[in-house]
Amino acid sequence: MTPVELNDLDRRIWAEELADFVPARVFDVHTHIYRFAFYTAANKEQSSYRQFVSKPFEEASWQLLDECDQLLMPGRQVSRLAFPFPFAEHCDFDASNQFVAAQTAGDSVSGSLMLVRPEMTADQIVNAVRQYGFLGLKPYRFYSSTGDSVNCRITDFLPEHQIEVAHELGLLIMMHLSRADAIGDEQNLADLEHLTATYPRANWILAHCARSYAAWPIERAGKRLSELPNVWFDTSSVCESDAIEALVRSVGAERVMYGSDDVPVGVLRGKYIAFGYGWAYLSPTNHQLNLTHCDPRMTFTRYEQLRAMRQAAIRTGLSETQIAAMFCTTATELVTSTRAALPS
Repeated sequence: MTPVELNDLDRRIWAEELADFVPARVFDVHTHIYRFAFYTAANKEQSSYRQFVSKPFEEASWQLLDECDQLLMPGRQVSRLAFPFPFAEHCDFDASNQFVAAQTAGDSVSGSLMLVRPEMTADQIVNAVRQYGFLGLKPYRFYSSTGDSVNCRITDFLPEHQIEVAHELGLLIMMHLSRADAIGDEQNLADLEHLTATYPRANWILAHCARSYAAWPIERAGKRLSELPNVWFDTSSVCESDAIEALVRSVGAERVMYGSDDVPVGVLRGKYIAFGYGWAYLSPTNHQLNLTHCDPRMTFTRYEQLRAMRQAAIRTGLSETQIAAMFCTTATELVTSTRAALPS
């Protein structure tokens, strides 16, 4: 049974705002497939991960993703780019990667990415790509060789020997930027400019609108981002329409792709909100707001993200063809071309 339930608020938002916006075909470029068993910390039951990955989401399988998609986006045909959940410090990388490869194998249009850490050698990555058909790499800042996941640079958690493999094989890199200003950080931007020019056959997807949950980082970096031909962006978890609008205006709708951040983020009730030069996740249980003046219920993070995408599309005047590209066409072409270039 799907551990997600719709209420009348959700149904109203889908019917009145989203049903006519979301195309019939969707390619979700940001999904997690994992088992909580792959988090190997001794105190896992007392960890913050246990609050996040609750028991109904202990196993995020292809079937669970299908069920969530059919519930939240009924009638849509969904393909996916999936990768393991990056459990910090205590993660069974081999089991995580084998599981995601097996789960995605049944859909010839979809694909999977390999969770990597800096210690992995080029040979290890090449062998895994050949064995499991991974389309790219999923590094994460938690694995930074510096031990600092907040202020690390890209090559601290994705060393150049791994980027070189992505270049040689034409792989994707799903990048969740570190540093407080994300893509608005000069060091991140300079590193991206250098790395994308040095390794031009590696194709980057900057997750969460280049980790910009507000417009200002994109506005700061937009012109320079538009000049990087091998960089794309996903909208996963971004719920502020001005951030998505700024991205579309900066780099063009053809380089922006839909991602859900499921599971569990997209099917949790809440919203990422921006303020000042910061952002945070607002949920039904982490605020003390007086909401007696309105309907206090929260809908799914995914619905808040889709609402933001819709408003950005309206304000930028996107055509149906451009919206279809954002939801499916661009990702399908990127994944197909990546798969075609893989070594047999």
